[in-house]
Amino acid sequence: MFVVQSGAVKFKQFSRSFSRFSRFTISCSRSTAVGTTSPLCGKQSLRTLAAWSPSTVGAFGGSPMVNNNHNIVQMRWNSTDEQSSRQRIRKRPMLMDFPQLVWPSVIKTIRNWIMVHFIIRPYFDREFSLPEFIQGTKQALQVVSSSLAGGEVKQLEGLVDRAALADLKQSLAKMSVAERYDIQVEKEDVYFSFPYQVGVMFDESDDDSQKRFVEITMVFHVLRGLKGMIERGETVPLNVGVLPEFRDKISICNYRFIKEFTKGVDSDWTVNVVNHFKPSDYVEE
Repeated sequence: MFVVQSGAVKFKQFSRSFSRFSRFTISCSRSTAVGTTSPLCGKQSLRTLAAWSPSTVGAFGGSPMVNNNHNIVQMRWNSTDEQSSRQRIRKRPMLMDFPQLVWPSVIKTIRNWIMVHFIIRPYFDREFSLPEFIQGTKQALQVVSSSLAGGEVKQLEGLVDRAALADLKQSLAKMSVAERYDIQVEKEDVYFSFPYQVGVMFDESDDDSQKRFVEITMVFHVLRGLKGMIERGETVPLNVGVLPEFRDKISICNYRFIKEFTKGVDSDWTVNVVNHFKPSDYVEE
């Protein structure tokens, strides 16, 4: 499914057209989205379907809250003196302006299963396998993060959306060398990953053909040095996320992948959202 060529990941799949697919078309003035909360390639607004998301409960020592149907990491300040007792948050430049997704949503997980088995596989790609896709995204995570850490943004052309590349260039310019180094991720260091949201989108702005897209948002939990621990035969605790000695080594990555399935179009999976953050940055000292 995924092929790495010249430092970039190519996501190869064959697009298939099915005449019966039209039954799933939802008409609107320009474009429609099913099961997604994202803009269409950053240009057109799509209708969204709201979903309930569970809050994060102290997995990293913080006190997160739910906001705008996303399990976004936020902090409640417990202080009697707002001026003197408030703890500081160590702010790092964000790669892109995107909600910080941490945990799965029960409703979205059920919806994702339905989208894959009843829409994508029957009407888009009969060979599509979500487990294989997830493995491919881990490889993409490693390639993209390594290029960003080295400041080699040009190598990501064709793999990362142009608009996203422009945002990434601006963000990298604001980062220190150490902050850029923290971006790099080895795929073997991912200890937990899941598709947060699977979306199918229709763009009816073109009178000749209806453009069809599949968009999948992935969340990766990364423990720096996990690969080495496994190679040395060390036991990795199941509650690694709450142990203080591992707190600064854990990071979370949000990547969003998109592929066009329009009739007659042979396209690859590309990345249009890249975001890395450390939960420890949002923990009260």
